[in-house]
Amino acid sequence: MKHHTYFTEGTCSAMIEFDIADDGTLHNVSFLGGCNGNLQGIGKLVEGMDAKAVVHRLQGIRCGFKETSCPDQLTRAIREVIDC
Repeated sequence: MKHHTYFTEGTCSAMIEFDIADDGTLHNVSFLGGCNGNLQGIGKLVEGMDAKAVVHRLQGIRCGFKETSCPDQLTRAIREVIDC
């Protein structure tokens, strides 16, 4: 399992930390800053999911008038690590 850190852009959260296992599953997703309860929920919902499936489901989500969101930033972080 490899640990990754991603510094977000355009969101209330500042950083995302997560692990991707050798089988491509996502683990230990945590956000620094942002809407704490919602972001804890995202981390629990994606725990153990295939990272590519997470990208497929969450990419492109917007927060209000922003061009991105915390879930979208997670997909950008994952895409930096794996080929999607």
